[in-house]
Parts: sequence; structure tokens; C-alpha cells
Amino acid sequence: MLIPKQVQSIVSKLKKAGFEAYIVGGCVRDFLIEKEPNDWDVTTDAKPKKIQKIFPQSFCENKFLTVTVQTKSKNPKLKEIEITTYRSEAKYSDKRHPDIVKFAQSLKQDLARRDFTINAMAMDSELKVIDPFEGQKDLKKQTIRAVGNPEKRFSEDALRMIRAVRFATSLNFKIEEKTGQAIKKNSALLKHISQERIRDEFLKIIMSESAAKGIELLRKLNLLKYIVPELEQGYNIAQNKHHIYDCYDHYLRSLEYAAQKNFNKYVRLAALFHDIGKPKTKRGKGLEATFYSHEIEGAKMTKQILKRLKFSEKDIKKITKLVRYHLFYYHPDEVGQSSVRKLVRNVGLENIEELIQLRMADRIGSGCPKAKPYKLRHLEYVIEKVSQDPISVKMLKVSGNDIMKILNIKPGPQIGQILNVLLGYVLEEPNKNKKEFLEKEIKKLGKLSEKELKLVAQKAKKEVENVEMKQDKMTKDKYWVK
Repeated sequence: MLIPKQVQSIVSKLKKAGFEAYIVGGCVRDFLIEKEPNDWDVTTDAKPKKIQKIFPQSFCENKFLTVTVQTKSKNPKLKEIEITTYRSEAKYSDKRHPDIVKFAQSLKQDLARRDFTINAMAMDSELKVIDPFEGQKDLKKQTIRAVGNPEKRFSEDALRMIRAVRFATSLNFKIEEKTGQAIKKNSALLKHISQERIRDEFLKIIMSESAAKGIELLRKLNLLKYIVPELEQGYNIAQNKHHIYDCYDHYLRSLEYAAQKNFNKYVRLAALFHDIGKPKTKRGKGLEATFYSHEIEGAKMTKQILKRLKFSEKDIKKITKLVRYHLFYYHPDEVGQSSVRKLVRNVGLENIEELIQLRMADRIGSGCPKAKPYKLRHLEYVIEKVSQDPISVKMLKVSGNDIMKILNIKPGPQIGQILNVLLGYVLEEPNKNKKEFLEKEIKKLGKLSEKELKLVAQKAKKEVENVEMKQDKMTKDKYWVK
């Protein structure tokens, strides 16, 4: 990998002006493990005002005095590069932000205040790594370890505890023992963190490849009860004869499948929450236990959780709807098209694909061997069938009134026959569906005898039926159903 020219240019200009300058933080970590960084950060001994003099195309809009340099790169990851002046440790009264910004005298002091050793490395433009806390060793050992005293690091910013889990999950690393113990001991400090910040870190865990492992790690480190305590209510809650896993294990296995298939955030969150109402609705014990209306209770709980975590109204509505209707029943021989239409109306056609994906995750999470059996494919076929615009004379650019006006006739079978003939023309050649062309054809058809028009209309009707059959066969083939 190479350091992007935009980053090299910033480091070079700072050095040319007589200052120290290094690439720092997560981008160094990613660079060393040959992973493309999401963003690039630079640290320097130059103060913010000096930085802005060197880089006129920049802004400093935060109380932490970070200068953002705007580049002309077309790469969104390189359009803006942040430069921070060396900082030193400060008091964190709110467990989130330093009370005041204190500038440090050296790079080592700056690195000492960072969260984890793998994020406390710097690199110069010649690729020399400055690593006072042995972050490279921890990278090789695949370990997340706090810089210095872990309790101190977490008391400065309690969100770092969730970040430790996020890094362990996304990088497939383990959390070093003392760091893990400090997280368990200080987990209650999350109460001081805003729900928005918690949501963002939680969502990053959900969107990682090992999302289910991340949720379980949150539970083991006593963090989950401060994020989504409702999930823990399902721990060791046995289900019934239809499930081989307990509620909590089922949540995780469903999420695991959704992550493996790279489903979007809506499906992943719905997979995690879809049965969250079961512990509250459980009645009876053993194999015959019931969970009546758990999908309704689960939808209410999901809405409360997402509101608490400050998700957008759009996200809340969509995920809640998936949870509410995840228990739909379908069997080709038992459920008619009217019931399928009702399901589509309730869920919304735009959400059907995600509902099917949720059902797939639910099935695998329940121990079923197939994610998408025949009946689920058949449902997809019926949904597409009932959602297609029907082949109808309403598709035409002319109407029965136009025919009566052009031919100066009253309502009767002749009008329907002409419309069917015109529909046949349009199905054969869609570009003929133009008012001018159809009006000319109406005049020609109006000159035919009653017998001739009847024969032409019957032929057109058969053509329409053939098109409908072909369309249906194509849809069936698409979903491998008969």
C-alpha cells in the first residue's frame, strides 16, 4: 500500500513550515494490516491557527480545535483530512469529553492519551512507525489493549468500552484480560454517554461480519444491559418444540445468518429483535410452551428500543414493521392471493424482499436446514404476480368513450371487442400504444361487420391469454416453482 499523495502533501507542507507532522491513529493501524483506511488523520506540533495559515482551504468548527483540510480529491475518503495538534491528558468530568484542550509538548504525550495500543501509533512519510506502547506487537497478537491504565482510559470516555468490542468484532481480535476486566468493572459508566454515540458504535458492531459475536461480547462484558437490556431478558429462556435454541441464542443465530449474507441494517436489526417479545408473552413450560402475539409485543418493544437509541423515524418504522409481520403464514395449497395481497398492503411492496430475508434468517436461527424452502419461493412468485400490473384494456391510451365518440355509437359489445383487438396490437408491439395510431385503428375496425369484428376480437383474446401464460411462466421460472 502507498500513502495517498494528498496525505503526503499535508505532511510535507507542515514539515516545510518547520513543524513536526505524522500520520496517526486508526489509519496507521489499517495501513499496517493492509486494509484501506476509512479516513486519514495527521498530528503535528503546530497550533490550529498556524495550521490554517498553511492550509487556507480548511476550517476549524469544533471546540477541540481540530483543523479539517479540504483537498481536491474525488475520493470521498480523501476529500477532507483532519489535523490535530499534539494533545495531552486532561480531566473528563462528563466521562465523554475533556474539560479543556491541553496541548502536549511531544508526539509521545499525544499518543499516550489515545484509547488502544493499536490506535496509538504514528508514521512518518518514509513509513517509519513510532510505537511507544507496542501497538505493532498487539496487532500481531490480534489483541485489543488499552493504552496505560485501562480504568483511566475508560473513565475519560466510557464509549471506549463499546469501541473495544467494536474493534475486537470487526478485526476478529481478542480483548486483553486487564482491559476486559476494567470494562466489566466500569460498564455502568455508559450511563453518562449519549444515546446517539452508543447507537453509532452499536450499529457498527451490527454491520460487521461477526455481528453476533459482537453482541455476545457486549453481554459477557456487562455492556449489553446498558445498551439493549431487553435482549438479555431472552437469555436461557427455553422455547418450545418448534425451536432447538433458547430465545437469546436464537436472536444471535438469526443475526449471524443475516450478517453472513450481508443483508442490510434493517434486516440485521430485525433479525436481532424479531422474537424479543417472546420472554414477555411466554405461557406454559417445556415443549408445549406458547408465545401468542409475541410479534405484536416485539414490535412495540423494538419501537421503544430504537426510539431510545435515537434511530431515525424512517428506520424505526421500517424495522418495527418487519418485526410485526415476520410471523406471516404461507402455504401454496392453503393461502389464496387475497391473503397475499393483504400481506403486501400491510408490509409495503418496498419491504417485501427484506421480510423474506428476515424469514430466511429466522429459519436458520431456528435450526432449519434450508433458508428458502419451496413454499417461500412460491410466496415470492405469488407476491410478484399479484403486484404486476394486470394485462387490461386500461393500459390503452384510448377508452370506451373515445370509441363511442369516434364511431358515434352507443354502449354495447362492439366497444369491448374493439378494445380487445387494440390491446392485442399493443401487446404485440408496445410502441403502438399511441392515441393517434389507436384512433385510426378504431375507424378501421368500425367498418367491419359484426361477424368479422367478433372473429378478430376472439383471436385477439387468445393472444392476450398467451401473453399472460408466458408472463406467468417467466415469473414461475424465476422462483423455481411449478
